Amino acid sequence: MKRRSPRPGGLPRTFWWLWGGTLITSAGGFVVPYLAIYLTSVRDYSVSFTGLVMTVFGVGSGLAAFVGGILADRLGRRAVLLASEALTVVGMAGLGFADTKLLVVAGTLVVGVGLNATRPARAAAVADLVSEADQPRAYSLLYWATNLGFSVAAVSAGAAADRSFALLFAVNAIANAVAGAVVYRCVPETRPEAAQPPGEASGRRRTAVHRDPPFAVLLGSVLLLGLMFQQPLVALPLAMTEQGRSPAEYGTVMMVNGLVIAVFQLPLSRLADRFRPERALAVATLLSGIGFGLTGAVHSLPGYAATVVLWSLGEIVVLPRCMTLVALLAPAHAQGRYQGRLLLVWSSAVALAPFLSSQLIEVSGTTAVWVACTALGLLAAALHLVLARLRRQRAHEEADPLPSS
Repeated sequence: MKRRSPRPGGLPRTFWWLWGGTLITSAGGFVVPYLAIYLTSVRDYSVSFTGLVMTVFGVGSGLAAFVGGILADRLGRRAVLLASEALTVVGMAGLGFADTKLLVVAGTLVVGVGLNATRPARAAAVADLVSEADQPRAYSLLYWATNLGFSVAAVSAGAAADRSFALLFAVNAIANAVAGAVVYRCVPETRPEAAQPPGEASGRRRTAVHRDPPFAVLLGSVLLLGLMFQQPLVALPLAMTEQGRSPAEYGTVMMVNGLVIAVFQLPLSRLADRFRPERALAVATLLSGIGFGLTGAVHSLPGYAATVVLWSLGEIVVLPRCMTLVALLAPAHAQGRYQGRLLLVWSSAVALAPFLSSQLIEVSGTTAVWVACTALGLLAAALHLVLARLRRQRAHEEADPLPSS
């Protein structure tokens, strides 16, 4: 049974501590958005090696999502949150002092693991704490905190990068240390005391993670979305750098993303709540695909900012609704594993996107990447409609089961 509370917003106090920790790490998340620029402009590494490093980051993220979800179910949400924040601090320090390609790759791997092991544990904790009716709002609030912090980080890090990239690593490490202290002092363990046996509690079908058709369709759409939404960190900085834009200008454009989400997250989420989550996802995915596609046709700073507005409006709906659908599909005893697999697929896209994008850019230029993004958006939207049909079929079967023989 989810715990309810008369705390601010009708959500439990522990949720708001998780929200605050998310805001801190996002506001101090200086390194990852500027890693491609740092490697190519400061360290003079090639685009191909930079793509490899970003792929390693994705591999670390995928390992963290998979193992972190399992450990969140077995050891607890709090233990995983604390360990991952500590690992991130170590990784950021190591990456900042790395002076060889091997150390850069190793440091990036550790950072990828540390940053992303928190995600399945945090998502599972929200499912533990918050009622199903409030989960869309809770996940939207977490996403809002992430992007509100990112809007601060984008501008601050851009200004800092113009002076010294070393400052980026230091601030990022400090932010994760503070977030870890918040978890240590204010976030108790939320994992259910014992896993409920299959067939009990809520009447929800107990299906193995790898044999759950609606969940498999959702993961397929998430893979496509991950490839698409990674391009602001991969193709966009490279495209702007080719046009002579500075890191600060890239930061200004990315600030628009954070500001749009900060302003429109709550009202747009309330609007999306009026529709089935899959239909809201389909519309949002189409809007984002159009926004990314138009990026290849603009060259001015206002033009880039306008396209960011379009895909940011879609982004507001996408990931929170995906996490909500996972929470609805997952058995109570497997929230961490289900959320971990969602993030594993997302991280796989993070790993694939730099490699695929860098190869496509070298062959056809950045415009081809934006055309591909539009195609990904169309296909993902179609999968969301398929998911809606599968969930309706499942609800009908559970409401009207066949009589036992």
